[in-house]
Amino acid sequence: MQSKIMDVLSDRVLVLGPAPAPGSYRHFKLTRDAEGIAWLLFDREGASANTLSADVLEEFDEVLTAVESERPTGLVIRSAKKSGFIAGADVKEFRGASDPAVVETAIGRAHAVIDRLEALRVPSVAVIHGFCLGGGLEVALACQARIAVDNARFGFPEVLLGLHPGLGGTARFTRLVNPMQAMTLMLTGRTIDARRARALGLVDAVTQERHVAGAVRDAVFGRLTRARPGLLVSVLNSSPARTLLASRMRKEAAKAASPAHYPAPYGLIDLWEKHGGDKAAMLAAEKSSFAHLMVTPTAQNLIRVFFLREQMKKLAGSGNKVGHVHVIGAGAMGGDIAAWCANQGLRVSLADMKAEPIASAVRRASDLFGKIIRKPIDVRDALDRLIPDMDGEGVRNADLIIEAVPEKLALKQKVYAGLEPRMKPGAILATNTSSIPLEDLRTTLQRPERLLGLHFFNPVSRLQLVEVVSHDGTDGTLLKEALAFVGVIDRLPLPVKSSPGFLVNRALTPYMLEAMLMLDEGIDKLVIDAAAEKFGMPMGPIELADQVGLDICLDVGDMLRAKFGASLPQAPAWLREKVARAELGRKSGKGFYDWRDGKADKSQTAANPPQPTNEMTDRLILPMSNVCVACLREGIVDNADVVDGAMIFGTGYAPFRGGPLNYARTRGVENIVSTLRMLAQKFGDRFAPDAGWETFR
Repeated sequence: MQSKIMDVLSDRVLVLGPAPAPGSYRHFKLTRDAEGIAWLLFDREGASANTLSADVLEEFDEVLTAVESERPTGLVIRSAKKSGFIAGADVKEFRGASDPAVVETAIGRAHAVIDRLEALRVPSVAVIHGFCLGGGLEVALACQARIAVDNARFGFPEVLLGLHPGLGGTARFTRLVNPMQAMTLMLTGRTIDARRARALGLVDAVTQERHVAGAVRDAVFGRLTRARPGLLVSVLNSSPARTLLASRMRKEAAKAASPAHYPAPYGLIDLWEKHGGDKAAMLAAEKSSFAHLMVTPTAQNLIRVFFLREQMKKLAGSGNKVGHVHVIGAGAMGGDIAAWCANQGLRVSLADMKAEPIASAVRRASDLFGKIIRKPIDVRDALDRLIPDMDGEGVRNADLIIEAVPEKLALKQKVYAGLEPRMKPGAILATNTSSIPLEDLRTTLQRPERLLGLHFFNPVSRLQLVEVVSHDGTDGTLLKEALAFVGVIDRLPLPVKSSPGFLVNRALTPYMLEAMLMLDEGIDKLVIDAAAEKFGMPMGPIELADQVGLDICLDVGDMLRAKFGASLPQAPAWLREKVARAELGRKSGKGFYDWRDGKADKSQTAANPPQPTNEMTDRLILPMSNVCVACLREGIVDNADVVDGAMIFGTGYAPFRGGPLNYARTRGVENIVSTLRMLAQKFGDRFAPDAGWETFR
């Protein structure tokens, strides 16, 4: 893409008058073509993607001074980066903000630059390829015209960082397109493609790279029919309409997030409702609203989560050698792992003892591909890469074999005995076990050094974490290849040492077993789930147990209790009876809840249900922090930040809390330890604080 962009410019550029010569700017190259059009190429120094930092905006202001001085025929802004136009603001500059006045002053300087771009007295055109997000889209909105290359994607992801647009986007976007559609995009953080952006009126034209120069000339010389806001935009931005629509937006937002946990959507709605009819007032109010959101714990923790994701991506390293994956076991996990790998461009063979599970897995894959892949031809290609393999012939050519059969030690070892002689040299044998130590699994292998764990989480297509498990004899080269494979399939690897339950299931098991004991005490399941949801968990432990499968929860709980004894409660007898009756949760249609169309039926909620107490929440949540500290102390994992990332990306642990260890720091380690001691005195030794708290900081 970069070479194509340079080719477009190379035959037509001249230096822009007395402005600084090309190359004298650090992040920009400013040239003029034979028709007098100035081309501003954004190429942030030392970065793979363009982002807006304070120094970039300062230099951009200098560029605009040169443009204002020379008054070219028009100004074209585009990116030299392959990744896209502008990926947004430089998030590093947001970290640690604590004074809203300081933030507002800084954002005011940035506003002035974008306002200056909008006020240019020459035609300005943004040419956009790849990602145009956040602050990048706000730069584009300040231009008079926007031309999208057909691979462009647009969006405002600020809400995912606990913020809303802060460089004038709230005012400009809602005045350019239908404000209901504009607000929906900003409130959800979703992205749209170039065609959808054209339909909304966000861009004026969609073209292919080879036609960009012609489209630019049409825009500069007035031949391009520009998208214009219609009467409906004015009507919906009127005061009565804003009042009515804002009320509806708040109700929808409340279904997804509490204002106490995630204030940004409500701040954005308030901003538009109060000021949506007055652009100048909305621009001014946006700065203050953005600044106050920036210093909230929610925003600071979500920004931390952003960097945790980047940190975990780096754990994957490079050097992937896996081109063919063979999956054994076409059940819910195995089938979905196979589908995800095929979606990511790998050749996948899927084996099972029966044809029905394979057929079901392929149907689920087809449904998934239809939802996440835009082009029908790409859906077809992904399905072509997913190969049913009743005879298991794929083993012979596979670079990686993933075993995903039920959690029975003898069954897994039987599978290994049949496939190990057929594996090619250098192939990796991976198990998707959720809890069985690799030291137990390896005992019958001829070459135990090539066994490792790749523990995916359900649903595979949504949860980003994969625990990469090693034992003391795992081949280091194969472990690096496994980490690289996880990165190649767009997942986040967590290196863990083999131990019962590894990290995530070991931390989740007391959460769910404590909920079982609370049921035993007569506490209503809805109240128990509400106690966790009040804290910010995506679902309560009762519903989660149903989602995972009560049989799996019971097996994992028994195995972990055999290892850790009194630190875990004994599962109640009635839970074993439910499993014996095949009331397994979502997969059987009945568990603690009745399940219809994949959703738990909660229609029997009482008119005035009892409210959860803080003690209930502590009983559920604090054992997770306690286990995470224990895993650090034992060396199962070696980095507290990565532990937080793993719990967020593998379980959905309340992101705005920043992870179970970050929550402990925020609340205070002394408070956590004293609360655990009180719970231990009242409910038993399972709440005893781990010795790791003594050194945890």
